[in-house]
Amino acid sequence: MEQNNLFNIIKHFNIKEEITFIKPLGNGLINETFVIGTANQKRKYVLQRINNAIFKDVNLLQHNIEIVTGHIREKLIKAGETDIEKKCLEFLKSDNGKTYTKDNQNNYWRISVFINDSFTKTDINTITSYQCGRMFGNFQFMLSDVREKLGETIPQFHNIELRILQLQDAIKADIKGRVRGVIDIVNTLLYDADKMCLSEKLYRKGALVKRICHCDTKVNNMLFDEHDNPLCVIDLDTVMPSFIFSDYGDFLRTSANYVEEDSPEINEVGLKEDIFKSFTEGYIEVADKFLTDVEIKHLPYAAALFPYMQCVRFLTDYINGDTYYKVKYSEHNLIRSRNQLALYNDMIAHEKMMTEYINKFI
Repeated sequence: MEQNNLFNIIKHFNIKEEITFIKPLGNGLINETFVIGTANQKRKYVLQRINNAIFKDVNLLQHNIEIVTGHIREKLIKAGETDIEKKCLEFLKSDNGKTYTKDNQNNYWRISVFINDSFTKTDINTITSYQCGRMFGNFQFMLSDVREKLGETIPQFHNIELRILQLQDAIKADIKGRVRGVIDIVNTLLYDADKMCLSEKLYRKGALVKRICHCDTKVNNMLFDEHDNPLCVIDLDTVMPSFIFSDYGDFLRTSANYVEEDSPEINEVGLKEDIFKSFTEGYIEVADKFLTDVEIKHLPYAAALFPYMQCVRFLTDYINGDTYYKVKYSEHNLIRSRNQLALYNDMIAHEKMMTEYINKFI
Protein backbone atom coordinates (compact mmCIF):
# COMPACT_ATOMS: atom_id res chain seq x y z
CA MET A 1 0.00 0.00 0.00
CA GLU A 2 1.25 3.49 -0.84
CA GLN A 3 2.79 5.52 1.99
CA ASN A 4 0.52 8.50 1.33
CA ASN A 5 -2.56 6.36 1.82
CA LEU A 6 -1.17 5.02 5.09
CA PHE A 7 -0.43 8.55 6.31
CA ASN A 8 -4.01 9.53 5.49
CA ILE A 9 -5.25 6.66 7.64
CA ILE A 10 -2.89 7.42 10.51
CA LYS A 11 -3.95 11.07 10.74
CA HIS A 12 -7.36 9.90 12.01
CA PHE A 13 -5.66 8.69 15.21
CA ASN A 14 -4.20 10.86 17.95
CA ILE A 15 -0.47 10.27 17.43
CA LYS A 16 1.31 13.35 18.74
CA GLU A 17 4.87 12.37 17.80
CA GLU A 18 6.37 13.08 14.38
CA ILE A 19 6.18 9.96 12.21
CA THR A 20 9.56 8.95 10.82
CA PHE A 21 8.80 5.69 9.00
CA ILE A 22 6.15 3.10 8.15
CA LYS A 23 7.32 -0.45 7.47
CA PRO A 24 5.56 -3.79 6.96
CA LEU A 25 5.48 -5.95 10.09
CA GLY A 26 5.32 -9.74 10.18
CA ASN A 27 3.60 -12.02 7.71
CA GLY A 28 0.02 -12.17 8.99
CA LEU A 29 -2.27 -14.06 6.64
CA ILE A 30 -5.48 -12.35 7.72
CA ASN A 31 -4.52 -8.77 8.57
CA GLU A 32 -2.16 -6.35 6.80
CA THR A 33 0.20 -4.91 9.42
CA PHE A 34 2.75 -2.08 9.60
CA VAL A 35 5.01 -0.65 12.28
CA ILE A 36 5.00 3.14 12.66
CA GLY A 37 8.21 4.78 13.84
CA THR A 38 8.26 8.20 15.51
CA ALA A 39 10.78 10.86 16.47
CA ASN A 40 10.56 9.44 19.98
CA GLN A 41 12.57 6.28 19.38
CA LYS A 42 10.98 4.60 22.41
CA ARG A 43 7.49 5.13 21.03
CA LYS A 44 6.28 3.08 18.07
CA TYR A 45 2.85 1.97 16.94
CA VAL A 46 1.28 -0.88 15.03
CA LEU A 47 -1.10 -0.09 12.17
CA GLN A 48 -3.26 -3.00 11.13
CA ARG A 49 -5.92 -3.50 8.50
CA ILE A 50 -8.79 -5.57 9.83
CA ASN A 51 -9.97 -8.28 7.46
CA ASN A 52 -13.70 -7.69 7.52
CA ALA A 53 -14.22 -10.60 5.13
CA ILE A 54 -13.41 -12.82 8.13
CA PHE A 55 -14.51 -10.49 10.93
CA LYS A 56 -17.67 -9.06 9.42
CA ASP A 57 -18.82 -7.02 12.42
CA VAL A 58 -15.84 -4.73 13.05
CA ASN A 59 -17.68 -2.72 15.68
CA LEU A 60 -18.35 -5.90 17.68
CA LEU A 61 -14.77 -7.04 17.17
CA GLN A 62 -13.30 -3.85 18.60
CA HIS A 63 -15.97 -3.70 21.31
CA ASN A 64 -14.78 -7.10 22.55
CA ILE A 65 -11.13 -6.05 22.43
CA GLU A 66 -11.79 -2.79 24.28
CA ILE A 67 -13.63 -4.61 27.08
CA VAL A 68 -10.95 -7.28 27.39
CA THR A 69 -7.93 -4.98 27.35
CA GLY A 70 -9.62 -2.49 29.67
CA HIS A 71 -10.52 -5.20 32.17
CA ILE A 72 -7.03 -6.72 32.12
CA ARG A 73 -5.41 -3.30 32.52
CA GLU A 74 -7.62 -2.52 35.52
CA LYS A 75 -6.73 -5.86 37.11
CA LEU A 76 -3.01 -5.24 36.61
CA ILE A 77 -3.24 -1.76 38.15
CA LYS A 78 -5.13 -3.06 41.19
CA ALA A 79 -2.55 -5.81 41.63
CA GLY A 80 0.25 -3.21 41.70
CA GLU A 81 1.93 -4.63 38.60
CA THR A 82 4.79 -2.72 36.98
CA ASP A 83 5.46 -2.29 33.25
CA ILE A 84 1.74 -2.57 32.54
CA GLU A 85 2.29 -1.13 29.06
CA LYS A 86 4.17 -4.36 28.26
CA LYS A 87 1.54 -6.67 29.78
CA CYS A 88 -1.60 -5.47 28.03
CA LEU A 89 -2.31 -4.26 24.51
CA GLU A 90 -3.41 -0.64 24.14
CA PHE A 91 -5.46 0.58 21.16
CA LEU A 92 -5.77 4.23 20.16
CA LYS A 93 -9.08 6.01 19.68
CA SER A 94 -9.69 7.50 16.25
CA ASP A 95 -11.42 10.81 15.55
CA ASN A 96 -14.75 8.95 15.41
CA GLY A 97 -14.37 7.98 19.07
CA LYS A 98 -13.84 4.31 18.27
CA THR A 99 -10.69 2.19 18.18
CA TYR A 100 -10.86 1.87 14.40
CA THR A 101 -11.43 3.95 11.30
CA LYS A 102 -12.60 3.25 7.75
CA ASP A 103 -10.78 4.53 4.67
CA ASN A 104 -12.33 5.64 1.37
CA GLN A 105 -12.06 2.10 0.01
CA ASN A 106 -14.12 0.68 2.89
CA ASN A 107 -11.09 -0.90 4.55
CA TYR A 108 -11.02 -0.89 8.36
CA TRP A 109 -7.88 0.05 10.28
CA ARG A 110 -6.74 0.17 13.91
CA ILE A 111 -3.60 1.29 15.73
CA SER A 112 -2.09 -0.14 18.90
CA VAL A 113 0.99 0.83 20.89
CA PHE A 114 4.04 -1.21 19.91
CA ILE A 115 5.49 -3.19 22.83
CA ASN A 116 9.24 -2.59 22.81
CA ASP A 117 11.83 -5.29 23.54
CA SER A 118 9.35 -8.08 22.91
CA PHE A 119 9.17 -10.98 20.48
CA THR A 120 7.07 -13.99 19.55
CA LYS A 121 8.13 -17.62 19.40
CA THR A 122 7.32 -20.40 16.99
CA ASP A 123 9.28 -23.28 18.51
CA ILE A 124 7.77 -25.15 21.43
CA ASN A 125 9.44 -27.00 24.30
CA THR A 126 8.40 -28.02 27.80
CA ILE A 127 9.41 -24.68 29.34
CA THR A 128 7.55 -22.65 26.74
CA SER A 129 4.47 -24.88 26.85
CA TYR A 130 4.35 -24.56 30.65
CA GLN A 131 4.55 -20.77 30.28
CA CYS A 132 1.77 -20.89 27.68
CA GLY A 133 -0.40 -22.96 29.99
CA ARG A 134 -0.04 -20.43 32.79
CA MET A 135 -0.46 -17.45 30.47
CA PHE A 136 -3.61 -18.66 28.73
CA GLY A 137 -5.01 -19.96 32.03
CA ASN A 138 -4.39 -16.57 33.62
CA PHE A 139 -5.94 -14.84 30.61
CA GLN A 140 -9.16 -16.78 31.21
CA PHE A 141 -8.94 -16.19 34.98
CA MET A 142 -8.55 -12.42 34.67
CA LEU A 143 -11.60 -12.29 32.40
CA SER A 144 -13.73 -14.67 34.47
CA ASP A 145 -15.53 -11.78 36.21
CA VAL A 146 -16.18 -9.50 33.23
CA ARG A 147 -19.69 -8.10 33.56
CA GLU A 148 -20.08 -6.66 30.06
CA LYS A 149 -21.41 -8.92 27.35
CA LEU A 150 -19.08 -9.98 24.55
CA GLY A 151 -20.30 -11.18 21.16
CA GLU A 152 -19.02 -13.89 18.83
CA THR A 153 -16.65 -12.32 16.30
CA ILE A 154 -16.99 -15.49 14.19
CA PRO A 155 -20.47 -16.86 14.95
CA GLN A 156 -20.57 -20.51 16.07
CA PHE A 157 -16.79 -20.71 15.56
CA HIS A 158 -16.23 -23.79 17.74
CA ASN A 159 -19.72 -25.29 17.62
CA ILE A 160 -19.01 -28.93 16.79
CA GLU A 161 -22.66 -29.72 16.06
CA LEU A 162 -22.72 -27.04 13.38
CA ARG A 163 -19.44 -28.29 11.89
CA ILE A 164 -20.85 -31.82 11.63
CA LEU A 165 -24.02 -30.52 9.94
CA GLN A 166 -21.83 -28.66 7.44
CA LEU A 167 -19.95 -31.89 6.74
CA GLN A 168 -23.21 -33.79 6.22
CA ASP A 169 -24.44 -31.11 3.82
CA ALA A 170 -21.18 -31.35 1.87
CA ILE A 171 -21.48 -35.15 1.69
CA LYS A 172 -25.04 -34.93 0.35
CA ALA A 173 -24.10 -32.37 -2.30
CA ASP A 174 -20.77 -34.02 -3.25
CA ILE A 175 -20.25 -31.31 -5.84
CA LYS A 176 -16.76 -32.48 -6.79
CA GLY A 177 -17.41 -36.21 -6.60
CA ARG A 178 -14.84 -36.64 -3.86
CA VAL A 179 -16.89 -38.44 -1.20
CA ARG A 180 -16.21 -41.95 -2.53
CA GLY A 181 -12.47 -41.46 -2.06
CA VAL A 182 -12.81 -40.37 1.58
CA ILE A 183 -15.56 -42.67 2.78
CA ASP A 184 -13.26 -44.18 5.42
CA ILE A 185 -12.75 -40.78 7.06
CA VAL A 186 -16.43 -39.92 6.71
CA ASN A 187 -17.50 -43.14 8.40
CA THR A 188 -15.15 -42.61 11.36
CA LEU A 189 -16.19 -39.00 11.88
CA LEU A 190 -19.91 -39.69 11.70
CA TYR A 191 -19.66 -42.80 13.88
CA ASP A 192 -18.03 -40.71 16.63
CA ALA A 193 -20.16 -37.61 16.07
CA ASP A 194 -22.59 -38.19 18.92
CA LYS A 195 -19.94 -38.56 21.62
CA MET A 196 -17.89 -35.66 20.28
CA CYS A 197 -20.91 -33.34 20.61
CA LEU A 198 -20.76 -33.79 24.39
CA SER A 199 -19.85 -30.16 25.08
CA GLU A 200 -22.97 -28.79 23.41
CA LYS A 201 -25.13 -31.36 25.23
CA LEU A 202 -23.63 -30.44 28.60
CA TYR A 203 -24.20 -26.77 27.82
CA ARG A 204 -27.89 -27.30 27.04
CA LYS A 205 -28.27 -29.19 30.32
CA GLY A 206 -26.72 -26.28 32.21
CA ALA A 207 -23.76 -28.40 33.32
CA LEU A 208 -21.21 -26.44 31.26
CA VAL A 209 -20.74 -22.68 31.01
CA LYS A 210 -19.29 -20.43 28.35
CA ARG A 211 -16.47 -18.13 29.41
CA ILE A 212 -14.43 -15.48 27.68
CA CYS A 213 -11.75 -17.41 25.79
CA HIS A 214 -8.98 -16.54 23.37
CA CYS A 215 -10.01 -19.20 20.82
CA ASP A 216 -6.68 -19.16 18.96
CA THR A 217 -4.16 -20.39 21.53
CA LYS A 218 -0.87 -20.76 19.68
CA VAL A 219 2.59 -20.12 21.08
CA ASN A 220 3.05 -17.27 18.59
CA ASN A 221 0.06 -15.48 20.08
CA MET A 222 2.10 -14.60 23.16
CA LEU A 223 4.80 -11.96 23.56
CA PHE A 224 8.01 -12.65 25.49
CA ASP A 225 10.66 -10.26 26.81
CA GLU A 226 14.41 -10.43 26.18
CA HIS A 227 14.79 -12.81 29.13
CA ASP A 228 12.21 -15.27 27.73
CA ASN A 229 9.61 -14.26 30.29
CA PRO A 230 6.03 -14.15 28.96
CA LEU A 231 4.55 -10.66 28.76
CA CYS A 232 1.04 -10.82 27.39
CA VAL A 233 -1.43 -12.57 25.12
CA ILE A 234 -1.88 -10.96 21.70
CA ASP A 235 -4.04 -11.41 18.57
CA LEU A 236 -7.34 -10.80 20.32
CA ASP A 237 -9.63 -10.91 17.28
CA THR A 238 -11.08 -14.29 18.22
CA VAL A 239 -11.67 -13.48 21.90
CA MET A 240 -15.30 -14.38 22.53
CA PRO A 241 -17.57 -16.53 24.71
CA SER A 242 -16.75 -20.21 24.32
CA PHE A 243 -16.08 -23.34 26.33
CA ILE A 244 -12.66 -23.37 28.01
CA PHE A 245 -12.07 -26.49 25.92
CA SER A 246 -11.34 -24.11 23.02
CA ASP A 247 -8.18 -22.72 24.58
CA TYR A 248 -6.99 -25.95 26.18
CA GLY A 249 -7.73 -28.32 23.31
CA ASP A 250 -6.63 -26.16 20.41
CA PHE A 251 -3.25 -25.42 21.96
CA LEU A 252 -2.54 -29.14 22.28
CA ARG A 253 -3.76 -29.71 18.74
CA THR A 254 -1.32 -27.20 17.27
CA SER A 255 1.62 -27.55 19.66
CA ALA A 256 1.66 -31.13 20.96
CA ASN A 257 1.65 -32.93 17.60
CA TYR A 258 4.96 -34.40 16.45
CA VAL A 259 4.38 -32.94 12.97
CA GLU A 260 2.62 -29.95 11.44
CA GLU A 261 -1.09 -30.25 10.67
CA ASP A 262 -0.50 -30.54 6.93
CA SER A 263 2.35 -33.04 7.09
CA PRO A 264 1.81 -36.07 4.82
CA GLU A 265 3.86 -38.20 7.24
CA ILE A 266 0.74 -39.61 8.85
CA ASN A 267 2.68 -42.34 10.63
CA GLU A 268 4.60 -39.62 12.50
CA VAL A 269 1.45 -37.94 13.83
CA GLY A 270 0.95 -38.26 17.57
CA LEU A 271 0.69 -36.58 20.96
CA LYS A 272 3.88 -35.29 22.53
CA GLU A 273 3.30 -36.37 26.10
CA ASP A 274 5.90 -33.99 27.53
CA ILE A 275 4.23 -30.98 25.89
CA PHE A 276 0.82 -32.16 27.09
CA LYS A 277 2.10 -32.51 30.65
CA SER A 278 3.95 -29.21 30.84
CA PHE A 279 1.09 -27.21 29.29
CA THR A 280 -1.49 -28.92 31.49
CA GLU A 281 0.56 -28.30 34.63
CA GLY A 282 0.89 -24.60 33.87
CA TYR A 283 -2.75 -24.27 32.87
CA ILE A 284 -4.27 -26.02 35.89
CA GLU A 285 -1.98 -24.18 38.35
CA VAL A 286 -3.85 -21.02 37.42
CA ALA A 287 -7.17 -22.21 36.04
CA ASP A 288 -8.18 -24.34 39.01
CA LYS A 289 -9.04 -21.03 40.71
CA PHE A 290 -12.19 -20.80 38.59
CA LEU A 291 -12.76 -24.05 36.65
CA THR A 292 -15.66 -26.28 37.63
CA ASP A 293 -15.30 -30.02 38.27
CA VAL A 294 -17.10 -30.68 34.98
CA GLU A 295 -14.61 -28.56 33.04
CA ILE A 296 -11.58 -30.23 34.63
CA LYS A 297 -13.01 -33.72 34.21
CA HIS A 298 -13.50 -33.17 30.49
CA LEU A 299 -10.08 -31.72 29.62
CA PRO A 300 -9.07 -35.04 27.97
CA TYR A 301 -12.24 -34.76 25.89
CA ALA A 302 -11.13 -31.26 24.86
CA ALA A 303 -7.76 -32.63 23.73
CA ALA A 304 -9.57 -35.04 21.41
CA LEU A 305 -12.32 -32.64 20.35
CA PHE A 306 -10.12 -30.15 18.55
CA PRO A 307 -8.28 -32.46 16.15
CA TYR A 308 -11.66 -34.10 15.54
CA MET A 309 -13.27 -30.73 14.79
CA GLN A 310 -10.40 -29.63 12.58
CA CYS A 311 -10.58 -32.91 10.67
CA VAL A 312 -14.29 -32.27 10.12
CA ARG A 313 -13.55 -28.77 8.83
CA PHE A 314 -10.69 -29.80 6.54
CA LEU A 315 -12.71 -32.69 5.12
CA THR A 316 -15.77 -30.50 4.57
CA ASP A 317 -13.64 -28.04 2.62
CA TYR A 318 -12.04 -30.85 0.59
CA ILE A 319 -15.44 -32.28 -0.36
CA ASN A 320 -16.71 -28.79 -1.25
CA GLY A 321 -13.77 -28.19 -3.59
CA ASP A 322 -11.31 -26.31 -1.37
CA THR A 323 -13.22 -23.05 -1.09
CA TYR A 324 -12.21 -21.93 2.41
CA TYR A 325 -8.66 -22.96 3.35
CA LYS A 326 -5.74 -22.02 1.14
CA VAL A 327 -4.29 -25.11 -0.55
CA LYS A 328 -0.96 -25.65 -2.29
CA TYR A 329 -1.97 -28.81 -4.16
CA SER A 330 -5.15 -30.72 -4.99
CA GLU A 331 -5.06 -33.11 -2.01
CA HIS A 332 -3.78 -30.63 0.57
CA ASN A 333 -7.03 -30.60 2.56
CA LEU A 334 -7.25 -34.38 2.30
CA ILE A 335 -3.77 -34.74 3.79
CA ARG A 336 -4.73 -32.30 6.53
CA SER A 337 -7.85 -34.35 7.23
CA ARG A 338 -5.93 -37.62 7.54
CA ASN A 339 -3.33 -35.91 9.72
CA GLN A 340 -5.92 -34.57 12.14
CA LEU A 341 -7.82 -37.85 12.19
CA ALA A 342 -4.62 -39.63 13.20
CA LEU A 343 -4.04 -37.07 15.95
CA TYR A 344 -7.62 -37.47 17.15
CA ASN A 345 -7.18 -41.25 17.34
CA ASP A 346 -3.94 -40.82 19.29
CA MET A 347 -5.62 -38.43 21.72
CA ILE A 348 -8.30 -41.06 22.33
CA ALA A 349 -5.59 -43.67 22.90
CA HIS A 350 -4.00 -41.38 25.51
CA GLU A 351 -7.23 -40.61 27.36
CA LYS A 352 -6.37 -42.76 30.39
CA MET A 353 -2.90 -41.24 30.68
CA MET A 354 -4.28 -37.70 30.39
CA THR A 355 -6.97 -38.32 32.99
CA GLU A 356 -4.51 -39.77 35.49
CA TYR A 357 -2.09 -36.87 34.97
CA ILE A 358 -4.79 -34.22 35.36
CA ASN A 359 -6.05 -35.88 38.54
CA LYS A 360 -2.66 -35.23 40.16
CA PHE A 361 -3.46 -31.53 40.29
CA ILE A 362 -6.99 -31.66 41.70
